[in-house]
Amino acid sequence: MLKSFRYLLFPFALIYGAVVWLRNWMFDKNILKSASFNFPIICVGNLATGGTGKTPMTEYLVELLQDKYITATLSRGYKRKTKGFAIASDATTALDIGDEPMQFHQKFPKLTVAVGEERLVAIPQLLHDRPETEVIILDDAFQHRTVKAGLNILLTEYKNLYTRDLMVPAGDLRDVKKSARRADVIVVTKCKPGLSEEERKALIAEIKPLANQSVFFTEIVYSQPYHLFSKAPVQMDGNTDCLLVCGIANPKPLKEFLASQVHSYDMLRYADHHIFSTDDLKDIKKQFEKLQSEQKIVLTTEKDAVRLEKYKNELLDFPVFVIPIRHRFLFGETEKFAGIIFNSVNKYANSTPDAAVG
Repeated sequence: MLKSFRYLLFPFALIYGAVVWLRNWMFDKNILKSASFNFPIICVGNLATGGTGKTPMTEYLVELLQDKYITATLSRGYKRKTKGFAIASDATTALDIGDEPMQFHQKFPKLTVAVGEERLVAIPQLLHDRPETEVIILDDAFQHRTVKAGLNILLTEYKNLYTRDLMVPAGDLRDVKKSARRADVIVVTKCKPGLSEEERKALIAEIKPLANQSVFFTEIVYSQPYHLFSKAPVQMDGNTDCLLVCGIANPKPLKEFLASQVHSYDMLRYADHHIFSTDDLKDIKKQFEKLQSEQKIVLTTEKDAVRLEKYKNELLDFPVFVIPIRHRFLFGETEKFAGIIFNSVNKYANSTPDAAVG
């Protein structure tokens, strides 16, 4: 029913698509200018509105790079209550920088986590404040063409491939399909377990990568949940009843995972990046009490967890557990992907981060 309704919005999608196409054309013709930096900048993004796994991919890159290079992330800081450029500190909260940057800040103590709406302005500020920085990862910046990254990683979800999608509001695309040509690496994320070589080849044929583009495939891996505050682990099994609390773009993979792991689960779903209120807290506790099992927990995502931490007094002794998520590369291509990342950084060795506009 929803899909049929969205098709009715196709005329509006054509108008939106025309505006996006015109903007891209103006960048392609240098009517609108892009700036490139003589410095390693890796961009992670997608063509869709969300749910492709950008946050765990950014974390994957941080884990890959931070032991070899002094690494920073730069995000817009979506739904934060502040404006302008900022670098996370010990006093920072999710309301200051946004939930995803706050997640990076908590998980990676060595990482410089910065936010700024205008990346063209924020990058020089970041390098001024942290001159020791050796590589910057731009989170969710593929469609923001004022900065030309040294390496562009485009994510597309296996079950909602951009080649089969429509522009919003009829579909989920916020950029035209042709923009995929700007990517250096295309990653098909959230693939089904046991993806065959035949299907891999069929998907690559559908994507039609350019000669300079590499296509990879990843699946989602969930790790052992841990308590929101004590960090103590919990085991989930066939006797566990679970209340899933999430405000993410696409909870379907997590729901499918829970269906195979626990006795039963219920869900309270909120909008992506939802800021939890005291009323939400009451709803969560009320819904949790309805679960019949003695072995019951509340489960939430890492992104949601940073927005629940402000209720420490209310939830300290409550069984709220956080489930980590990460990408795993298929077809034995983990090292190949890492090689592309390291090569993109190493080619800027001994360079100075001057900007060039063109």
